[in-house]
This record gives sequence, C-alpha cells and structure tokens, in this order.
Amino acid sequence: MQWTDKIRQVKIMLFVAAIVLAVLSLVVSHYLVRDLYAEERSKMEIWSEAMRALNNADENADLNLVLKVINDNNTIPVIVTDSMGHVQTFRNLKISDCHSYDDSLRYAAKAARSLYNSDRFIKIAIGDSIASDNIFVCYDDSVMLKRLSSYPYVQLCVVFVFVVVAIFALLTSKKAEQNKVWVGLSKETAHQLGTPISSLMAWTEILKETYPDDDLIPEMDKDVKRLQLIADRFSKIGSLPEPIPSSLNEVMEHVISYMDRRTSAKVKMIRRFPDHEVVVNLNASLFEWVIENLSKNAVDAMEGAGTITLTIDDSQDNRVIVEVSDTGKGIKKKNLRNVFRPGFTTKKRGWGLGLSLAKRIVEEYHHGRIFVKCSEIGKGTTFRIELRR
Repeated sequence: MQWTDKIRQVKIMLFVAAIVLAVLSLVVSHYLVRDLYAEERSKMEIWSEAMRALNNADENADLNLVLKVINDNNTIPVIVTDSMGHVQTFRNLKISDCHSYDDSLRYAAKAARSLYNSDRFIKIAIGDSIASDNIFVCYDDSVMLKRLSSYPYVQLCVVFVFVVVAIFALLTSKKAEQNKVWVGLSKETAHQLGTPISSLMAWTEILKETYPDDDLIPEMDKDVKRLQLIADRFSKIGSLPEPIPSSLNEVMEHVISYMDRRTSAKVKMIRRFPDHEVVVNLNASLFEWVIENLSKNAVDAMEGAGTITLTIDDSQDNRVIVEVSDTGKGIKKKNLRNVFRPGFTTKKRGWGLGLSLAKRIVEEYHHGRIFVKCSEIGKGTTFRIELRR
C-alpha cells in the first residue's frame, strides 16, 4: 500500500474520531444541561413559594425558613415584578453601566420583559382567593448553566484544532521524510554515475583519435554528454540552484531536438513560439527536465502515435505561460487531483515520481505553478506552467 493511501486513511480516522468525540460531547452536555435546567427550575419554584409566603405572612408568622430559602439563592439571576411590570426586587443580576438605583431598576425591568417574553417566569398569586394580585418571578440561567451550555462548542473547537494540527504535523513529517529520501537518492545516483561517465568520456576521446572518420562516435559522444547532464540534474536536487536569465525558446528547442531523435516518426511535435526570444529566470537544466518529462508522458499517453504541441505565451505582463498538449488517451477526472502525488501512476511500469519532481522544480526552484489545464478522455491532455517574469 502506498504511503499516500495510508495518510488518507489516517486523516479519515482522525476526522471520524473528531466526529465521534463531538457527538458524544454534545449528547453528554445536552443531558447535563437538561438536568441542571430542571433542577434550577425546581429551585425557582421553591423560591417563588417562599416569596408568596413572605408576601402573605402576618406579623406573627415565623419567617426564618422562608428567609433562608430566599437568601440561599446566590447563583440564579431573578427579578420579581408586579402585574404592571414594575420591578419589586432582584438578585444575582449582573448590572453594567448603571450609575444610580433608578438606572438599575430600568435595566432590571428591561431584562424582566425579555425573560417574560422568553417564557422564563413563574406566576404567583398574592392575597386571598377573591381579591388576589399577581407577581411574576422572572429568572435566567445561572453562570454555571451558561458555561456548561457553551462548553460543547469550545470542545468542538479544541477537537477541530487538534485534528488540524495532527494532520498538519503528519503531512509535514511525511514530506520532510520524503524530501530526505529524494535528496539522498538523487545525490547518491549522481555520485554513482560520476565514475562510469568519466570513464566513458575518456574512452570516447580515445575512439575519436583512433577512428576519426567513424560516424557513430559523435552520436556516442552526445549520449555520454546526455548522461553527464542527467547526473548534473540529480546532483542539483535538494539544493537551491540560482535561476539566471535564460532563453525559454532555446530550452524548449533542446527538448524538441532530443525527443525527435528518440521517439517514433509517428509522433509529431508542433512549436507555437513567439517570433522573438522569451527570456525568463530559469535553471535551464532542471526546467528542460520538466518539459522533457511532460513530453515523455505525452508520448506514453499517445502510445507512440499522435501530436505534441509545445506553446510559449508571453502576452501577459507579469508571467510567461508554457503549455504541453497531447492527443493521447487523457486523464480520468478522479485522477486529476492525484497526478502530482508522489507514487501515483497509471502505468504498469514506473515509480510515479516524474510529475511530482516536475512540480517541485517548478514551484520550489522557479516559484511558478504547474497544473492540468484540461483533459478529456480519448482526446488528450494539456499541462500548463506559469512562470514569473
């Protein structure tokens, strides 16, 4: 199984775990809030009865228990009003920006109306059954109940942040590990190629002197220089080679010249270049690798027969656009988002690193963009590269 599939599974597991934790938190908090709300409602009913007993008491009544019940409420905000909405008393009400008692009464009356409209009140009859008056005990949730009500949302935010950080750390760690493997493999490959290439160069020089008229020796020399170029490319992976002003036309022509000699005559390569030279800051050797890789993939997609169109567009002021189009079999929509993933390939043979390396060269070394502009099954694919001027 590819490591990208494992990471996807881990991300799905983390997401599912976060959903489960969130649901459990909401369910538990819901029951806790419901029970605490019912308990506070019961306390306010007892408190209301104490207020009724206090209002109906005569001068001989023992009010110790009643006063104890009333004074023991130190958590639930409560406002007592008459039938006309005038505030008689209030407790545990957090009042701000009130400079006088009248201001406090107006604030309490406004809060009482809000609670009354929210059906957060208890109606109490005062006096005898014939000529009774009513008072209203309006109450709000305690600070503890409000905190408990908001706790699930805080917990959801914490779980979300945890999942994001965990996924970010996982991806960063995997990317760092992948980069180390790529850099080590590239530099080791360049090192291992160095000695045989040096020997081949020496033998080629000897052959030139021994057989100066042989037509095959210059071709061998070109292939040896090609190997040297490949080794140079591998040695630059992991470093940050400084881009220099280079002719984009020449870079593309080098790729076309190389591909023409090594592909079937049934593959036609079309140039769509401006008449003038387009100069861009490039590492020519690495950028050639990108275009070469896209062209080789196009040849594979066309199965050795078709048209590859290479386009340079410098009509925009701040960027230069390079496109590589083919008339191959195209890319399925489900695979479009994965084409640049390391290890992803639709070929029977291959490591799936070519496009991933191309993306790294374009984005990290040249600060540009590379993406699939369009692809249609049976008609072909167009890759676009955008470079800054």
